[in-house]
Amino acid sequence: MSYVKQIKNICHSLNLKYSVRFNHARVYKEDIQRQQINKVLIANRGEIACRVMHTAKKLGIRTVAVYSDADKHAMHVELADEAYHIGPAASTQSYLNAAKILEVAKKSNSQAIHPGYGFLSENVEFCEKCSDEGVIFIGPPPKAIRDMGIKSTSKHIMSSAGVPIVKGYHGEDQSIEKLQAEAQRIGFPLMIKAVRGGGGKGMRIAMTEADFLPQLESAKRESLKSFGDDNMLLEQYITDPRHVEVQVFADMHGNVVHLFERDCSVQRRHQKIIEEAPAPSISEETRRSLGEAAVRAARAVGYVGAGTVEFILHRQTHEFHFMEMNTRLQVEHPITEMITGTDLVEWQLRVAAGEPLPLTQEEIIRRGHAVECRIYAEEPGAGFLPRAGTLHRLTQPTKERHVRVETGVREGQEVSVHYDPMIAKLVVWGRDRSEALAKTRAKLSEYKVAGLETNVNFLLRLSGAKAFVDGDVHTAFIPQHEAELFPLTSEATVEEKAIQAALGSILQAQRQNTVDDSWKGINIEPVGWRPNYQLKKTIPLRFDEKDLKVTVEYDSAPNTYRVQVNDGEWKRVEASLKNTEQGLQLNTLVGDKTSSVGLLTFEDEVHIYDENGQTVLRVPVPKYLGASGADAAASADSACSPTPGVLERVLVSKGDKVVKGQPLFVVIAMKMEYVVRSPRDGVVADLAAVKLGEAVGKGAQIVVLEGEN
Repeated sequence: MSYVKQIKNICHSLNLKYSVRFNHARVYKEDIQRQQINKVLIANRGEIACRVMHTAKKLGIRTVAVYSDADKHAMHVELADEAYHIGPAASTQSYLNAAKILEVAKKSNSQAIHPGYGFLSENVEFCEKCSDEGVIFIGPPPKAIRDMGIKSTSKHIMSSAGVPIVKGYHGEDQSIEKLQAEAQRIGFPLMIKAVRGGGGKGMRIAMTEADFLPQLESAKRESLKSFGDDNMLLEQYITDPRHVEVQVFADMHGNVVHLFERDCSVQRRHQKIIEEAPAPSISEETRRSLGEAAVRAARAVGYVGAGTVEFILHRQTHEFHFMEMNTRLQVEHPITEMITGTDLVEWQLRVAAGEPLPLTQEEIIRRGHAVECRIYAEEPGAGFLPRAGTLHRLTQPTKERHVRVETGVREGQEVSVHYDPMIAKLVVWGRDRSEALAKTRAKLSEYKVAGLETNVNFLLRLSGAKAFVDGDVHTAFIPQHEAELFPLTSEATVEEKAIQAALGSILQAQRQNTVDDSWKGINIEPVGWRPNYQLKKTIPLRFDEKDLKVTVEYDSAPNTYRVQVNDGEWKRVEASLKNTEQGLQLNTLVGDKTSSVGLLTFEDEVHIYDENGQTVLRVPVPKYLGASGADAAASADSACSPTPGVLERVLVSKGDKVVKGQPLFVVIAMKMEYVVRSPRDGVVADLAAVKLGEAVGKGAQIVVLEGEN
């Protein structure tokens, strides 16, 4: 396509007038008419919807929210000037309902739609429909989305533009025979990727030829579910590379710039978990080459707006290859804003209105270092399985000049099984990387969450791990440093936390002059606390599948107790409890060690917070009250859902013989596919009375097994 035609398409997609003239074979865009945007609809939810609203309000632009049944009371709905219901909780019937969202845009007289990221942000058909309806799509022109969204096409374009690409197969022949032949040609290990993929979905690694077909089938299923397309591309899998991406921006006047790079190498489930800008331990020459390659990539597709060009970087040589281009704003865009002093959402709005870029390449200055941590409701110790439920307690770090907490939920709100389990993004800036990491760890330790497990403790360990601090980051970082990132808790630490939990709960009950119903397992003798009595309390606790018994006696000295954990040594402990702005604070003195920790009690849990994060101890439910459904399910000969989710497929029938490791059913949770396999050989005795597409809870029995006859 000619450059002139590209300009015409760009202008047409944004409903703009255009005029061009020729002068010695050069093209000048003389009359790109600026559009007035005074109301914008945000076709998204959660923290990104809130993020866009904050900038829009700063610019005097009114905002319109859309929401599903699950988000009726969500934060983004409250922040908007107007809000419209668009359907059920399932995203396919709400946030992916392009016709309904366009209907709301017209009804609300919104001149523009900001798609955020995910959902419709890279949907070329939606972008085209916006143009047809005379609504500005705040993003690139349809052709750029189409070309970059189809990974095979993007590889050809990048190769032609002189951007290095990885050896692979990006062809149209998708027969199993052809894919197998190409896999053998490329060699193993091999990356299998959905042609229209993103966010780690539809992506699998085949380490050997024997792995290829099972991994291909799994990737195809997930891709079809997520993108409605199961076409795959194959690439050489570069072992333990770095994942480095460059933020680019282009306007309708032919200006293209980059805003330096971000390192997103440390990932779980092929998804980013912590990002930083600039990338550590690379030379200025490599940095310049990355930026120039990214600008060439943007120019090659006639790009307009915010985009990210992602590269695979070899750890030793720093040779890099184009991986993909995300034609939207990225989750991690705040760290680029922190090091460049820009507001990229403001740039998006101005460029969409026809304005030129606010800065030239020479005017974009890099300062300091920034880190972003993604705070998820998930269980790192169980393979980072996502969790859904209510955030009964949520205290987030204090915002400061160089600290941003971007969130879309509040205490008491729900993390839904239908959407991404992200709670917030913690973004921190420092004058250098050491300062940024130190501030990151300090701010992570301020998180207090009850009701759902999070990855905060894991992020604390990760950001303090020696190799990470040294900048030796790569995509296999987590499995290679498993021992440091998932350490066993020492007996001394368990004892210390048990003492703090027991004394904290006693002091809190004493303040309230009552013992909460959730402490039914505590044996108190006799009633009351008087200085002249040798009173005793026995408190059962459970930590990490270990049962603990903490015995507490009142000492004659004020605020002093004798404490024993299990049958261990008796210790003399001074303890006091006080209110602070951050919540309850427990102070203890054991021997010559003084400790100050945060305290929170919730239902049958005691939460202790210190510089190492959160420790949760539970009061076991007495046997006469009965075991929970999850515990009962776990003790039976059955296969259970590992996470709250939606039952996607059942792969066996009643009476079937199965072998250990055989797939039994598939659960979809937070956009990810989980294949649950048989725990042993046996026969399917029963199946749960759950219909496909219905929600299931964590630990729900789906398949019950019995021994073979």
